[in-house]
Amino acid sequence: MRRSLRTVTVSAALAALTVLATGGTASSHGYTDQPPSRQALCAGGTVTGCGDIQYEPQSVEGPKGFPSAGPADGSICAGGNSRFAQLDDPRGGQWPATKVTAGQRYTFTWRFTARHATTDFKYYLTKQGYDPTKPLTRSELDTTPFLTVPMNGTQPGSTASHTGTIPGGRTGKQLIVAVWTIADTSNAFYACSDVQF
Repeated sequence: MRRSLRTVTVSAALAALTVLATGGTASSHGYTDQPPSRQALCAGGTVTGCGDIQYEPQSVEGPKGFPSAGPADGSICAGGNSRFAQLDDPRGGQWPATKVTAGQRYTFTWRFTARHATTDFKYYLTKQGYDPTKPLTRSELDTTPFLTVPMNGTQPGSTASHTGTIPGGRTGKQLIVAVWTIADTSNAFYACSDVQF
């Protein structure tokens, strides 16, 4: 009886450690669906020929520290992940775009399939003169975020909404880069949304 109880106790302890170990390092995943990100458009079937990202739009994870670090130029929308390179393909500038107006208040929405301690959310916009027919580089991006939402290590809910003002001085097609920086890993999640001024 003592041996059975000890075996059950040890088994339960090992199971608890396994849950804690995997829970503490579990991948957190998320993407923007307002305005629709490129990965959301692929997952929803609005855009086809997207490869693996259509099945896991929440997985665009790459090194954090953007814009001074993070994904290399030309691979920003895929978070530097070659598996999702279709997100960096400009498709001749033909990604569907959400209409926006300079100076308007806009609510950006993230959808999460797993939550994690968060440093912040930041939103960047391309500069006037951005060429939507070429992969995104930092030289085409205003590297000062137009919206920063500090989280100080807290976890978001199953969704998160952030309201900010769309910057002025742009016309035509532009790109918003949203970055969700994770507090207790070396990674961040990236989402690019095409917009039309």
